[in-house]
Amino acid sequence: EIKQWFETINIAGVPLNAQELLNAIYSGPFVTRAKAEFSNKENAYIMKWSAYIKGSANRQDFLERALDWVSQGNIGAYMSAHRQDSNITELKTYFNSVIDWVSTVFIDVLPEMRGLEWGRLYEKYHGKSYDPQKMSVEVKRLAADSYVTSRKGIFEYLLGGAVDRKLLAVRVFDDRVKQVAYARQTQAAQGKGESNCPLCAIGDTTNQGRIYKISEMDADHVSAWSNGGDSTATNCQMLCITHNRAKGNR
Repeated sequence: EIKQWFETINIAGVPLNAQELLNAIYSGPFVTRAKAEFSNKENAYIMKWSAYIKGSANRQDFLERALDWVSQGNIGAYMSAHRQDSNITELKTYFNSVIDWVSTVFIDVLPEMRGLEWGRLYEKYHGKSYDPQKMSVEVKRLAADSYVTSRKGIFEYLLGGAVDRKLLAVRVFDDRVKQVAYARQTQAAQGKGESNCPLCAIGDTTNQGRIYKISEMDADHVSAWSNGGDSTATNCQMLCITHNRAKGNR
């Protein structure tokens, strides 16, 4: 009822955001101390925090993120449980642990780091060991790669062992490149009397001599993108859908 009341009034003329509402609802010693730390625009650490968190101290964005991280997303429940606490030790310690971990693993600060789910990434990966220098080399390499269309995904990609390429949204072969590769392979395969899928051609199944339609094939990098291969016609081979998907799941 209190929350609904705060949501319907607007005394100052500026709508309250979610965290400002929660601060009002759960006002007490805990909120007072938390705001003194995370909502103080004079705090010397705000510049460092701003590299990883979007928003401003005045609108409670740093406090909201700190609470979100320590509560695993259950901000209201956490504030209710700690409303009368006389200290914010747990909140401050956890927040600093996340920030220190990020800045230690990734020594380069990129604009794309701002606003990522660092609390979730900390929970998932902080138990693993990373070489900051090697991570730096990889961050710079991927950030400069024109085929990486989602630079914000670089960090989780590297934390996860450079496995999930979907995080990078790597630019794939366009239709023209696929058509060129298909025509080249099909012409050569017909001349040899074998399948235009090179993996079917060397197999011992009934598809050894099958000529696939282009709609039955997917484009694949001859030299893997992860090994420096680009998405050009010379590095493109068409595989039957079955073989291409099997290769992608390895």
